[in-house]
Amino acid sequence: MPVILDKDLTRGRSAFEQWKEAARMEHDPRTADPALPRPVKAMAVRFSLHLLEQKAPGPGVEVRVAPWGAVKILDGPASDPHNLTPPDVIELDPDVWLRLASGITSWAEEKEAGHITAVGERDDLSDLLPLY
Repeated sequence: MPVILDKDLTRGRSAFEQWKEAARMEHDPRTADPALPRPVKAMAVRFSLHLLEQKAPGPGVEVRVAPWGAVKILDGPASDPHNLTPPDVIELDPDVWLRLASGITSWAEEKEAGHITAVGERDDLSDLLPLY
């Protein structure tokens, strides 16, 4: 199942832009957590994960942004058929993910702050971020 439906791409782009604008208006964008409605944040996450999936397709790394989505990206070994989790998994909170996706913070900054949980050899997405 796709992380976002084709019919929701326009809404998703709008939500992502709305989140970025609101985050940049905060006192410290590096800790941005804009007070936007839950559906806007959810759509921004789904849209940005869709962009990541389009930028780096593949089955090798699972990027999880709970509770709103997960995508598999990058070449590499696919999931074990008995355990659908690929060997490399990255987990992020929604606002951390959106800061990274929009270029407000860097992978190194968020990793150093302890905001990224990553397991596996390909645990660094800095070459793919920001998304645009």
